[in-house]
Amino acid sequence: MTNTLKVERAILDLTQDDLAKKIGVSRQTINSIEKNRYVPSTVLALKLSALFNKPVNDFFKLTEED
Repeated sequence: MTNTLKVERAILDLTQDDLAKKIGVSRQTINSIEKNRYVPSTVLALKLSALFNKPVNDFFKLTEED
């Protein structure tokens, strides 16, 4: 899976730490998601969706390997 979390975060002018605090995770979690090392839970993906005001599949995309 790939994501555009870093872009979405930049649009809202948020640091990784700002975003992490808004959705209740660590900055390291945001960093790991942005680097595609961690796939977020459904709950976390829905929190991001609400914050960005976009459907989850607008910023998370499945790859052929998925």
